[in-house]
Amino acid sequence: MKIVRKSAFTDIIREMDLPITAEQLFAYQQAGLDVEVAFPNLTEDQREFFLTGVTPDEWEEFTFHSEDSEEDEYNRGYN
Repeated sequence: MKIVRKSAFTDIIREMDLPITAEQLFAYQQAGLDVEVAFPNLTEDQREFFLTGVTPDEWEEFTFHSEDSEEDEYNRGYN
C-alpha cells in the first residue's frame, strides 16, 4: 500500500510502498494500536516513515552520532 507522508525534518512529501493491508491500517486507526502491534511485519525504518515521514537517509543526516568527535560537537553548539 502506498503511504504518503511529509517528513518531520524537511517537510518534503514522499511516498513509500509499505507491505500493509487496508485491514491493518483500519485497525491501527480505529483501535489506536501501537504501530509495532498493528504492523508487526514492518521494519524499524518503515515504521519510522509511517509515523514521521522521515527516511533512513534523513535520520543519518539530521541526527547526532556518538562517534562524532568532540570538536564536531563544539562546532554544532553541543557543549
